[in-house]
Amino acid sequence: MAEPENPSKNPRPVLATLTGILFVSTASLFIRFAQAEASSLVIAAARMAIASLILVPLAVIRNARNPIHLTGRDWSKGLLAGVFLALHFATWITSLEYTSVASSVVLVTTTPLWVTLLSPLVLKERISKTVWIGLLISVIGGVIVGLGNVCQWAEGGLSCQAQQAFAGKAMWGNALALFGAWMAAGYMLMGRQLRKKLDTVSYTALVYGTAAVLLLSVVLFRSEPVFSYSPRTYLWLLALGLVPQLLGHSLLNWALKYISAAYVSLTLLGEPIGTSILAYLFLKESPTLLEGVGGVLILFGIVVGSVRRSAQRINGA
Repeated sequence: MAEPENPSKNPRPVLATLTGILFVSTASLFIRFAQAEASSLVIAAARMAIASLILVPLAVIRNARNPIHLTGRDWSKGLLAGVFLALHFATWITSLEYTSVASSVVLVTTTPLWVTLLSPLVLKERISKTVWIGLLISVIGGVIVGLGNVCQWAEGGLSCQAQQAFAGKAMWGNALALFGAWMAAGYMLMGRQLRKKLDTVSYTALVYGTAAVLLLSVVLFRSEPVFSYSPRTYLWLLALGLVPQLLGHSLLNWALKYISAAYVSLTLLGEPIGTSILAYLFLKESPTLLEGVGGVLILFGIVVGSVRRSAQRINGA
């Protein structure tokens, strides 16, 4: 049985989205630690499999009491969302093997752009002017955060080595990161449609389970090692499946029922900020000046994009 609709003045979806971003921000740290031994595909598969092992049994028990009724088209959307999610993680994580973190971040943070452009066509959702403005500001901030890893202030001005991001294998990595952004956009758009009919547990179990099966199949087909890692690597994989995926993405999926896909994807631009804070706390990596400026712009863009919703809550719309 689907969850009842909440009025737009309810602040819980926005709070859930922001909390979800906090959890999702831990992913880069866990991936970095796990990549010391595990391949990108194994990391992506483990992330989805761990979350699925918890959610699928819960969904089966839940729906045994309250059966869901979906059309063939609904099932297709759910399976397609799982395919999009699997491709997103497989391509984005793999891109980090070929290109710089800066280039990958810049390209992946274009996800809100594609969601916003496609929402009026796919979802028939009108995107407000404030969301468009907030999106533009945040994307610019995301680009600046990315440049902060390849540019630095020198006596002669700003010195960048961004051309290295487009040399050799880096081009392949950039293409994978951009493709990952497109797949994330498809995942958001499908989720927005299906979340109107499914509760959070049922929806996430369907999508995560589909992604897990696909990724595990690829891992087995490629004969990737999965039982030869140190206990520490398995600990990072477990944390990746529980924190950013089970908690983070599930909160975002819950929010998709109540707020637009464009807004949820806009708040995802806050992930680099959360990652930078965690990197400073746990890896002692201090953000550069450009990263700080970009982070402020991202936060400002999210605030601008939230203005319309805040006004609606005040007016009781």
